[in-house]
Amino acid sequence: MAKAPAQTAAKASEAKTVTVRQTGSPLRRKDDQRATLQGLGLNKIGRERTLEDTPSIRGMIAKVAHMVEVVD
Repeated sequence: MAKAPAQTAAKASEAKTVTVRQTGSPLRRKDDQRATLQGLGLNKIGRERTLEDTPSIRGMIAKVAHMVEVVD
């Protein structure tokens, strides 16, 4: 059982990331789309954030795909 923490630490250091750039304005958008942008850590056009690549983050990106782009 001593191996479990070491394995999780190794997985955390190898975690995949995704970089997202905001390309559209949240003005005149639905409140849930604004909240999704804030959840991604974006609030101004041109800002970039590097986030952990998880299904929930990918879902948030898909929800506001018309206002963000994935940078690689």
